[in-house]
Amino acid sequence: MSVGGFAACGRPNPLWVNVNGVQFVMPKKRRPNAVQTLALSFALLILAGACLLSLPLSSRSGESIPWTNAMFTAASASCVTGLTVYDTATQFSPFGQVVLLCLIQIGGLGFVTASLPAALLTRRRVGLRQRALLQDSVGALQLGGVVRLARRALLVTLLSEGVGAALLALWFCPRYGLGKGLWMALFHAVSAFCNAGFDLLGTGTSITMVAGEPLLNVVLMALIICGGLGFLVWDDMLTHGLRFRCWRLHSKMAASVTVSLFAGGALAFYFLEADHAFAGASGPVRGLMAAFQSVTARTAGFASVDQASLSQGGVLLMLLLMFVGAASGSTGGGVKVNTFAVLLLSVRARIRRQDDVNVFRRRLDEADIHKAYSTAGMYLTGALAGCMVLCVQGVDLTDALYETVSAMSTVGLSRNLTASLPLLSRWTVILMMFAGRVGSMSVAMAVTKGREKGLRYVPEKILIG
Repeated sequence: MSVGGFAACGRPNPLWVNVNGVQFVMPKKRRPNAVQTLALSFALLILAGACLLSLPLSSRSGESIPWTNAMFTAASASCVTGLTVYDTATQFSPFGQVVLLCLIQIGGLGFVTASLPAALLTRRRVGLRQRALLQDSVGALQLGGVVRLARRALLVTLLSEGVGAALLALWFCPRYGLGKGLWMALFHAVSAFCNAGFDLLGTGTSITMVAGEPLLNVVLMALIICGGLGFLVWDDMLTHGLRFRCWRLHSKMAASVTVSLFAGGALAFYFLEADHAFAGASGPVRGLMAAFQSVTARTAGFASVDQASLSQGGVLLMLLLMFVGAASGSTGGGVKVNTFAVLLLSVRARIRRQDDVNVFRRRLDEADIHKAYSTAGMYLTGALAGCMVLCVQGVDLTDALYETVSAMSTVGLSRNLTASLPLLSRWTVILMMFAGRVGSMSVAMAVTKGREKGLRYVPEKILIG
C-alpha cells in the first residue's frame, strides 16, 4: 500500500491511497465555516440552557419543567427574544434566574464576543479563524481591527449595563429592598440592553402595571436604544464623537433610520391608540407609553400595554416596526434598519430610473442591494411559513402573524398567545427565534453547500411587474 499527496508546508497530507493497485481518493477534512460555527454555537447554548433550566434546582417548586418548555425558555433567552410560557419571577428560582441572565448576556453579545475576555486575560493570540468569527459576531465590515471593535463592544456593554443598573436601582431598591432591588436592577439592565424583554416584576404582564413610571420607562428605553444601535455605530461615536460627517456610511444610515422610526412610531401610536390601548391615560403618560411602544417594537420585548388591546392600525404599525427591527451588528433582530433603508432607496432609484442607489453622497454596492432583497425575502418566507403552521393548529390569523413576526424579529411581544400554543407551534416558534437571532440567510447558508464559481449562462430577459 502506498500513500500520496503533500500539503503546502511540506507535511504529509494523504490525498489518495493505493491498495493492491487500486487508488482510493481520500476525502478532504472540512471544518465548519464562520456562519456554520455561529449557528452551531447558538444551538449548543440553547441546549445547555435547556438542560440547566429543566433541573429541579431551577424551579421555585423544586420540580422539573417539561423539556419542550425548557427548550422554549432557553431559546427565547439565548436568542434575546422574550417570549415566555412562564412568568420568570414566580416560576424560576434564583439559580434559574441566574441561568437566564447568563443566556441573555451571551446570546446578546454572541458566544465568541462573550468569550473574548478570557482569551485576552490569558494573553492568547486571536487567530484568523477567531477573527472571522468575531467579524460575524459583532457585525464588522472588515477583518482588520475586529479585535479592537470587539473590545469596544464589551466596553460599551459593561458601561451601559452598569450605568443602567445603577439608575434602575434607584427605582427598585426602595420598593424591593437593597439586595433584591440590586438584583432586579441588574437583571432588567442586562435584559433591556440585550433587547431580551425578560422581567422579574412577577405580574405576568411585563411592565404594564408600571407604565406611568418615568424613571423605569426612560432608563429601559435608553438601554434598548443603546443595545439596538449596533457596535459599529458606537465605535464611530467613540472615535469621532458626534461629528456625523466623519462616521461610516453604515453608522449614518443606522442612526438616521433609528431616529426616524422612533419619532414617527411614537407620534403614530400617540394618536392611533388614544381611544384603544392608551384610553384613560393622561397626556404625559400617553406620550410616555407611545414612546415606549415605538422603542420596544424594535425587538425589545417589554410591554407597557396589553398587546391584545391595540387597534387594527396599531397592530399593523407594530408588525412593520418589528419587521424592521434594530441595526445590524446589534443585540436586536429584524431584517435590520439598514436593510430596510436599502430596500426603500433602491425602490426610489428605480422610480427615478437611476442605475445607482446613492445616499449621503455615496453609491451602494450592488452586492449589498442583492443581499438586502434576499434577506427580506427569506425573512418573509420564514414568517409566513410559521404563521401557516400556527393557523393550521387553530390560532387566529392576526394572533398567529403577530406571534411569528415577533419570533422571527426576536421581539418577544405577544397577544397573550405564547403560553397556550400547541406543541408543534411551540417548536415552530423555537426554530423561528433561532433563525431570527442567527439570521434566516445565515441559517440557510449554514445548511446548504456553496458552489464554486463556474461558467455563467447566457442572460435572457423576462417580464417583471
